[in-house]
Amino acid sequence: LEVGGGKERMTAHWNEVGWPNEIPEEGRSDKIMSLHLQKTDIFMKLIDEGKIPLRPGVLRIVDEAIAAGVRLAVCSTSNEKAVSNLVSTLMGAERASKFQIYAGDMVKKKKPAPDVYLMAVDQMGLDKERCVIIEDSHIGVGAAVAAGIS
Repeated sequence: LEVGGGKERMTAHWNEVGWPNEIPEEGRSDKIMSLHLQKTDIFMKLIDEGKIPLRPGVLRIVDEAIAAGVRLAVCSTSNEKAVSNLVSTLMGAERASKFQIYAGDMVKKKKPAPDVYLMAVDQMGLDKERCVIIEDSHIGVGAAVAAGIS
């Protein structure tokens, strides 16, 4: 991924390849919002139906961290509602209760900006030197490094 955030990614795509003629310039923002909401609904339905599983090993790592008393957070470009539902549905309510959620709609700038990680560190009262971040994209790795967390 070159651009973080669904709405931002859609906008960047159409800015690069050209906007459909059916979408006038003054209606682009509304169209992006509408498409993003549809995409999120479809994604959440697939999650709820169990069609999008966690990656192998995630639950083992989470369970080991919980057992060791490690404080956990999810820092995502997605919105808070989607992230919370994703964590709860895929990991179960008990595991989900162990996570703090920091999402793209809670910060001014999404990844690759470091804002979401800086918010998590600040609000959780963490020492950056003792944080471990597991990321699934180079955009997220860049955000972690920009936040001073390696």
